[in-house]
Amino acid sequence: MSSWLWLFLAILAEVVGTTALKLSEGFTRWLPILLLILGYGFAMYAMSQSLRDLSLSLVYAVWSAAGIGLITLVGFFFFSEDFSLLQGLSLLLILLGIIGLRWEQAA
Repeated sequence: MSSWLWLFLAILAEVVGTTALKLSEGFTRWLPILLLILGYGFAMYAMSQSLRDLSLSLVYAVWSAAGIGLITLVGFFFFSEDFSLLQGLSLLLILLGIIGLRWEQAA
């Protein structure tokens, strides 16, 4: 399986785990706790697989930035959290940082 596909799966699993963390209500609900453990566990496994061919700095930057962006969207759409212009610009800066890291490694 492609390292990029493993990284994509790691990102999705991390978003599931983080969403389950919110739904666990302070670790008082067992089903979200189970999803959290499975989500983060699989995220670590999938990220380790992506590290076979991709650099650590790139994998972690993409994983964390994509997670931040997706969790921001999950919070906005599913938990009625605010999304401001400043947050949008901040996410754009994170994206530009990842592009810069990838560009540097490709050169």
